[in-house]
Amino acid sequence: MKLKANTIKNGVFFIIILLLIIPSTRLPIQVFLNKGLALFSPSLETNNNKITNYNWELTTLNSTNFNFNETKRKVVLVNFWATWCPPCIAEMPSLEKLHNDYKDKIEFILVSSEDKKTIKSFLDKKEYHFTTYIPTGVPPERFKVSSIPRTFLIDKAGKIVIDETGAANWNSEKVRKTIDQLLLE
Repeated sequence: MKLKANTIKNGVFFIIILLLIIPSTRLPIQVFLNKGLALFSPSLETNNNKITNYNWELTTLNSTNFNFNETKRKVVLVNFWATWCPPCIAEMPSLEKLHNDYKDKIEFILVSSEDKKTIKSFLDKKEYHFTTYIPTGVPPERFKVSSIPRTFLIDKAGKIVIDETGAANWNSEKVRKTIDQLLLE
């Protein structure tokens, strides 16, 4: 009986490995796993990091120039992402829901360095409505990230309240309460 159980376990393990090797099944599996991991985050920032340099040039997919200076004294959510990134894809539905409810209250700065056509195609296919920015200038030191997704929630004074690397549930009650509190300050 033990031999049969080990054979079944090995067979399941082999199938999982095979599914992860096949490109058409790899991405959905990675997204699914990242959605599960996202349930345990984000966590509130415990240090007192602050944005001191807001001078950062960006452009929208419609080629409208934007300077990050325009977000001073506002609550801001900055998210670095890419269309090929499974954790980014996993957290996008929660970002979209949060954006739909808070787009008139806080600034959403979603940043990708990909080609405009690629980004637009992805957003249209998924029916996401947030504005995506492409950096055209050097970002402030705090935004020189080495892995994505990376998301910052910044208060009106420039203090980083959340600094999260990896997929997170941005539509959680914890995030909403934090934003609501920041809007009252």
